[in-house]
Amino acid sequence: MFIAKPQTPKNPAYDIDPKSLILSPKIREECGVFGVFGAANAAALTALGLHALQHRGQEACGIASFDGKKFHNERHLGLVGDSFTGDDPGERLPGHAAIGHNRYSTAGKTLLRNTQPLFSDLATGGFAIAHNGHLTNAYHLRENLVKDGAIFQSTSDTEVVLHLVARSRRIKFIDKFIDALRQIDGGFSFVGLTNKKLIGARDRLGIRPLVIGKKDGAYLLASETCALDMIDAEFFREVEPGEVVVITKSGIEFIRAFPKTPQRPCIFEFVYFARPDSIVGGQSVYEVRKRMGQRLARETPADIDLVIPVPDSGVPAALGFAQESGIPFELGIIRNHYVGRTFIQPTQQIRDIGVRLKHSANRNLIKGKRVLLVDDSIVRGTTSRKIVRMIRDAGAKEVHFRSASPPIKHPDFYGIDMPSTEKLLAANHDLDTMTQLLGADSLGFLSVEGMYWAMGAERRDETYPQFSDHCFTGDYPTSLIDYERKNQGKDPQMSFLVEVA
Repeated sequence: MFIAKPQTPKNPAYDIDPKSLILSPKIREECGVFGVFGAANAAALTALGLHALQHRGQEACGIASFDGKKFHNERHLGLVGDSFTGDDPGERLPGHAAIGHNRYSTAGKTLLRNTQPLFSDLATGGFAIAHNGHLTNAYHLRENLVKDGAIFQSTSDTEVVLHLVARSRRIKFIDKFIDALRQIDGGFSFVGLTNKKLIGARDRLGIRPLVIGKKDGAYLLASETCALDMIDAEFFREVEPGEVVVITKSGIEFIRAFPKTPQRPCIFEFVYFARPDSIVGGQSVYEVRKRMGQRLARETPADIDLVIPVPDSGVPAALGFAQESGIPFELGIIRNHYVGRTFIQPTQQIRDIGVRLKHSANRNLIKGKRVLLVDDSIVRGTTSRKIVRMIRDAGAKEVHFRSASPPIKHPDFYGIDMPSTEKLLAANHDLDTMTQLLGADSLGFLSVEGMYWAMGAERRDETYPQFSDHCFTGDYPTSLIDYERKNQGKDPQMSFLVEVA
């Protein structure tokens, strides 16, 4: 039996878009996942884990639990703190096992029906699933499933996996799940919950992260180690690329779903996406970002008075730049942490000053100074341009800008919000033009080799790169079936594919 408690949104903008019944950009999402098995307060622990993973998705969240007899699933639009406070989540979502999800849709409207975990009653019993990443053949699979009679309730690529599991002719559930995994491609990490098992799975190249933890005899799964730290859990190990983890009351089992191959974890986790206090691939994200800043100072020096980070993600790299160059590090931009992701901007005048809702210049510090701004990356350049202008308006004598990662010239297709090539600043302009567009006195980027140096690699091996660096190099580690079919004109309605990733 299944008990669902979705929160119905009051805003009509969240109603179902008829066009999305085909497929829309909403399946492209950055997300965080968390799972617990063997804890009396599983849902409460999951809510805390999702709090730690809030940076991975701020538009929607959900928790599914199993109490030994029933599945419970509660999904909301908005932040974890706004959805799972007040009553103890463990009282509303009882059980010894639970999974949770934070969602960030990269384009289009936010829909409650796309919020995870998704749940289905299968022939083998109830199954809840949550997903971080993106499947690069989701549309192709969905198209075939619909032709074969499948009825979809969402536009999420995660639902494709539910249908593949349901239609598998294997006998055991875990074999059905692995059968489904072998039909999908892309970058993903899954957490799933049945009436007997907590399941974790990671794509064959390890593009998206997933770790295992332990707390008081319970096992946990999470996108990042910072979620384990939140609940004072012990880090056990990472889920290996191509591995399926099955956790039951008997213990933990590891199954290799794909043959071993050189792994390609996404390097953008280190550049921006992961929280700085997380450990990814055995490396401190914070220390890697500091080294990126140190190398950036060597590669793109400037005659300046102050090094100022663009908060918050630019802070470690700016600190590394300042330490390497010997130039003072100062908080010249103050961030307002009480402004959400979105803001209604009805007029041009409001749009022009919109950046000041989140960032304010420290005028007394900046006035008359030659400052260098350090950010983790430059995507469209829109925010960077506004920040440069804000610093000039605060009285800076010169404003220089540095990116602690290489120029982003290619879109992402594995679950990170990255626009089409046409909207990427570095894909369409040379360095001089970009400098002029940003309004900066100079502009510099970390080299690809410098990025690999910061990761502890001597150089980028062109034959077997250690990371998936496709946003910078265009070297995609998997097939891009949906994108290629769209570009070949076979599926012209798939306009969402050029909007993202």
